[in-house]
Amino acid sequence: MIFGDFGKALGQLADPRFLRVLCYGLLLSLALLFGIYALFLGVIDLFIPGHIQIPFVGALDALPKLLGWASLLLMLVLSVFLMVPVAAAFTAFFLEDVAQAVEDRHYPGLAASIPTPFSDTLIDTVNFLGILIVVNSFSLVLWAFAGPFVPFVFWAINGYLLGREYFTLVASRRIGRPAAKELRRQNSGQVWLAGALMAAPLSLPLINLFIPVLGAATFTHLFHRLQGTSGFSQSSIPRSR
Repeated sequence: MIFGDFGKALGQLADPRFLRVLCYGLLLSLALLFGIYALFLGVIDLFIPGHIQIPFVGALDALPKLLGWASLLLMLVLSVFLMVPVAAAFTAFFLEDVAQAVEDRHYPGLAASIPTPFSDTLIDTVNFLGILIVVNSFSLVLWAFAGPFVPFVFWAINGYLLGREYFTLVASRRIGRPAAKELRRQNSGQVWLAGALMAAPLSLPLINLFIPVLGAATFTHLFHRLQGTSGFSQSSIPRSR
């Protein structure tokens, strides 16, 4: 069923609103990656001179260039990890647009969603970003013992965190935050699996640039499917956050 949710999200990728958000998301992702890349090159230039003098050999000008190319490769590798916080930041800016586009096409006739002040969403996103950094920092200890299972540890940990955040934000638009947490708790396995399926392609350079949009759409479908089977309704609970 989760793959069906993803298939619906993928089928809407040509939607003009999806394409607009996708372009903004790509710009956000590339800006972050190139910003860190430029910072890394700046550190290289700061500590490594334009040429290195080697006794009996002379000036060696190639090393900084080699380090520059190596840093570009390093940025592609680091994008595997950087795209997780990018996906987290994505929720603050674009999740509402994606979720609304999905609902307009697949769930017409719904009442207006519960408005969330941007400041609240931004605070939640910053807090979530901090949790991501702390948890992934501690998970480095597990990676030392995981060996070939490192990718699965990465997907499991970040899948749980991403699933928790995306589902809660999507559901809160419709049933409020307390009920969203309860619905998530009742379906924790599916939410975790959906998050893991989102985290896995985030570890693929270039492909990962498209995942935040598809993830937001997939969790919107997941919420409406679970809402229908769990009996939660927008009108049955107070609109508290």
